[in-house]
Amino acid sequence: MPELNWGVFDLNLLVVFDAVMNERSVTRAGVRIGLSQPAMSHALARLRHLLKDELFIRSPHGMMPTARAEEIATPVRRALGDLQLSLHAPAFDPAAATHSFRIAVDTYSAVVLAPAIVARCAVLAPGMLLDIRASGMLNAPDRLDRGDLDLAIGAAEPDGERFVRHRLLRDDFVALLGRGLAGTDRALTVVDLAALPHVDVSSLSEELGFLDRTLAGLGLQRRIALRIPLLSAGPVLAGAPMVAVLRRHLAEHLARAHGLEVRPLPVASPRVEIAMHWQRRVDGLAAHHWLRQLVAGVAQAL
Repeated sequence: MPELNWGVFDLNLLVVFDAVMNERSVTRAGVRIGLSQPAMSHALARLRHLLKDELFIRSPHGMMPTARAEEIATPVRRALGDLQLSLHAPAFDPAAATHSFRIAVDTYSAVVLAPAIVARCAVLAPGMLLDIRASGMLNAPDRLDRGDLDLAIGAAEPDGERFVRHRLLRDDFVALLGRGLAGTDRALTVVDLAALPHVDVSSLSEELGFLDRTLAGLGLQRRIALRIPLLSAGPVLAGAPMVAVLRRHLAEHLARAHGLEVRPLPVASPRVEIAMHWQRRVDGLAAHHWLRQLVAGVAQAL
């Protein structure tokens, strides 16, 4: 038998064949798949021509399949079923999922969002592995493109229409007062803020350009007493009369953990957006959609 030319073969013809095979009636088969009688007749004629067989013969008991039709009926039904299954988006059950997700987070998100994301995931999807990485030394856009990362969370925004962005939080800046500085009801003034010894968090120092510019315009400047990594900020402030200027959610987290006090800044504060980003090609994956919903829910709860 000559090889079938798939370049001219319309796979919809197999849907027509399968419907007639099941209904034993061209009319009922047409109703079943939404084709008119003329369209069904035309499709059958094309299929007969391509397969070089009559396929169905009219009889008092309906359209009777030929031996060739009987021969291909089961493979066609199986192929159509497999195709339908492969094109249908599978349901995602987080409780039974064993997926592994790689998430890059900046310093802020590692403290403010990551613990709650892990806690919620542990309850809803105990078999899932979260691989959370610091984004500081990573080329997140390149990793997202290559599939080495599933999600990136932070203030930085990758360029290009191939990425999807969803805003999670908008945060302003506040003053986090260390030991011995809290307890007074007097509002913090610009002069007070400049005079206090400042703890400069090394990974976040670039964010405070707005504050330095404002103070400089008033003939003032921060008195930097110490530069430390973020992990040390809470314990240091808990034992020293110093101040740190941080984004609000981060400052509130450290205040709760170390018994510190958050105060409004005496200068206008910008608002920094935190968003999650992902490669557009994974946008429709059910498991990835679930993860994004979980992250968004954690941020909304804040």
